[in-house]
Amino acid sequence: MATYSFQDNMCSIVGPNGSFSLGAGAGDAEGGISVVMTEDKDTMTLGADGQVMHSLHASKSATVTVRLLKTSPTNALLSAMYAADAQNSQNWGFNTISVRDMSRNDVIVCRDAAFAKFADVTYAKDGGEMTWTFHAGVVDFVLGSGIAAATGVAG
Repeated sequence: MATYSFQDNMCSIVGPNGSFSLGAGAGDAEGGISVVMTEDKDTMTLGADGQVMHSLHASKSATVTVRLLKTSPTNALLSAMYAADAQNSQNWGFNTISVRDMSRNDVIVCRDAAFAKFADVTYAKDGGEMTWTFHAGVVDFVLGSGIAAATGVAG
C-alpha cells in the first residue's frame, strides 16, 4: 500500500508577471490545491425509442483552486500578480499552473489560466485562509501508477 503526503506535491504558477511555487512550502491551507473540470466530457441524449447518443465535448477547461493560510507570504505574490495581470489585457489569461505529485507520478498542466477574481479577504477571530481561483482554458491530466520510482534500496 502506498503512502500519500502533501510534501510530495509541487505546484507552480508561471506567467508574464511572475513565477513562484504554490505547492508544499508556500503556506498552503489544509484544503490544498484542487483542479476541477469545468464541464462534463459527455452529454448522453436519449431517443424516443430508448436508444442513446453520446456527444463527446472538446473542452479541456478547468477551475484551479489554491487555498493558502492567511499568513502565507504567497498571498502577497498572488496579489501583485493579479494587479499586474489586470493592468493590461495583453497579460490576462497567459499563466500556466503546473501540479505534480512526485510519489504518484501525477502531472497536471493548466494553460491559458486567468484569475477568476481576487481572493476574498476576511479578518476574524481566527486567521483562516485565502482562496485563489483560476480559470484555465486547456488542462492536461496524466495520473501516474502511484508507484514511486525505484530508490535503490533492496527489499
